[in-house]
Amino acid sequence: MEVVNAIGRRKAAVARVFVSEGTGKITINKCELEKYFPSSILQFIVKQPLAKLNVAEQYDIKINLDGGGFKGQSEAARLAISRALIKINPEDKPALRAEGFVTRDPRSVERKKPGRPKARKRFQFSKR
Repeated sequence: MEVVNAIGRRKAAVARVFVSEGTGKITINKCELEKYFPSSILQFIVKQPLAKLNVAEQYDIKINLDGGGFKGQSEAARLAISRALIKINPEDKPALRAEGFVTRDPRSVERKKPGRPKARKRFQFSKR
């Protein structure tokens, strides 16, 4: 099997994923997964599609992460891994779709409006 690549985005984070046959090693920006995401919750988010399909020990995954915060980065990586697994085996798509791993989350930061301190917040109203 050759290397399969995919891209995932969430908020301002972009994840480029390269999946190849291997032993289940996940490398993010030349770091191990446990070192890059010390939080077990974020590690779980990244591994969710692999756990769902029971293929965690079949593939080596190399991820380039850029932008955003750690939560957005972990969810971008999850989307990219899901897309790569679908490229490898299209029959897996319904299982991943049912868990919501294939859908790109469109929510992002709302822009700041003129004449306001933030996107929706207003300056304090003074009656007199």
